[in-house]
Amino acid sequence: MLEHLTLETFKEKISDTETDWNYQGELPSIVDFSADGWCKPCKTLTPILEKLSIEYSGKINIYKVDVDEESEITSSFNIRSVPTILFCKINEEPKITSGVLPEHKLKEIIESMI
Repeated sequence: MLEHLTLETFKEKISDTETDWNYQGELPSIVDFSADGWCKPCKTLTPILEKLSIEYSGKINIYKVDVDEESEITSSFNIRSVPTILFCKINEEPKITSGVLPEHKLKEIIESMI
């Protein structure tokens, strides 16, 4: 099951600052900004990420942020469409992409992050 982040847990596990990137995680992370209540592409992506979170358990953390509930996080990353995925590698600036990526592409990205 994917862990849903609130503003408080986002600051603890991802970044505690809006201006300078300061990754807090001990493992690389993927953060899925989504709206599962109304976004069909988000509903397509969620089971893929759940599967990958099990497959890569202990190697990468995969989180979700509900854009409707966590507007402060969403606005700080200038999220304009969902799903948007934030890739957080240790000691590097995050990378961000919008849209649903196929499972094989996500696996390629994860392999490059771990």
